[in-house]
Amino acid sequence: MSLQLLAVAGEASGDLHAARLLTELARIEPGLSVFGLGGDEMRAAGVSTVADSSEISVVGLIEVWKILPRARQIFAELLAEVDRRKPAAALLVDFPDFNLRLAKELARRGVPVVYYVSPQVWAWRKGRVRQIARDVARMLVLFPFEVEFYRRHGVPAVHVGHPLVDEVPRLPQIWDRPEPRAAGEPFRIALLPGSRRSEVEVLLPLQLGALAALARKMPVEGRIIQAPTIARESIERHLALAGFGEKTTPRVEIVDRERFAAIADSHLALCASGTATLEVGLLGTPMIVCYRLSAWTYRLARLLVKLPHVSLVNLVLERGAVPEKLQHEAEPGRLAAEAVGLLENPAAIAAMRSALAELRGRLGVGGASERAAREVAGVLVAKAAA
Repeated sequence: MSLQLLAVAGEASGDLHAARLLTELARIEPGLSVFGLGGDEMRAAGVSTVADSSEISVVGLIEVWKILPRARQIFAELLAEVDRRKPAAALLVDFPDFNLRLAKELARRGVPVVYYVSPQVWAWRKGRVRQIARDVARMLVLFPFEVEFYRRHGVPAVHVGHPLVDEVPRLPQIWDRPEPRAAGEPFRIALLPGSRRSEVEVLLPLQLGALAALARKMPVEGRIIQAPTIARESIERHLALAGFGEKTTPRVEIVDRERFAAIADSHLALCASGTATLEVGLLGTPMIVCYRLSAWTYRLARLLVKLPHVSLVNLVLERGAVPEKLQHEAEPGRLAAEAVGLLENPAAIAAMRSALAELRGRLGVGGASERAAREVAGVLVAKAAA
């Protein structure tokens, strides 16, 4: 039997990061057989999946309760495959509420766990680091400061860098064009409502409402950046509910290809909090971060999370480089007012773009996927030789 690896990712970003790593790993260990949980990107990289991760990828306490039966079923199916295939190691990517429970079961079975993309235990629920020290053989982190945190708690940690440095290209930006914007030419507004269906259901109506409010104050056109995990029909339904059509103003298009080019060609982005803020930031497009959780989830987060900012882009830059509109502030009128204030203030736009220009350097050099793959290969080889 060929060498076996379990790979599990639960988010669109994790699916992509895992796929990039596994593509590099296939070059190092060409006979490797990989199975697990993921999405289209991981399947394209050769992973045999027991289910699609989008089935159980949600945010919020109420939303988790809705998918809990299916999550338990998938969890059991994964362990059944582990017992059958006897993998030499496991690669768990982000998705901590699911993956840390899985790590515990894998450790009991003697399967070494490589965890890629650290849970934010340095921000909240720090007690989980004790479980990580017990169940995780190697933690691969994206940010340099995470290494010291884990080492203080007895977790072998390796800084591999952020894969987005390679995945997000350097592209010409609309703000750098030499010709001035013509009178009456619309501002291009990118809408990024998230990669989870639960996020899109909440955030896309807000963003479309903000776009409509913005259109009453200045000429704009919208482009909805469709995540690969979101069906086009879902976005079209929200457009219809918001009253947008082929002959309505402002014009709105759905972008499902060349998403990075569309973002770079936008004057401003309304962006869900998450990995997307780093993508937009690396492209240099000014943004307003917006997010809403259920009331109970938000109250719990306020009690547990002790960070000055919510968005990854502000956390990495260590200051409020971009505005964050959360909960009651994530309201169409407030988003539109914030957007007007930026688009009518060239100095504010220039200051934000200057801050975002630091982001790529903060995230490290390229080659993160290859470095991470070599760490996984090292664990595989050590287990096979034992």
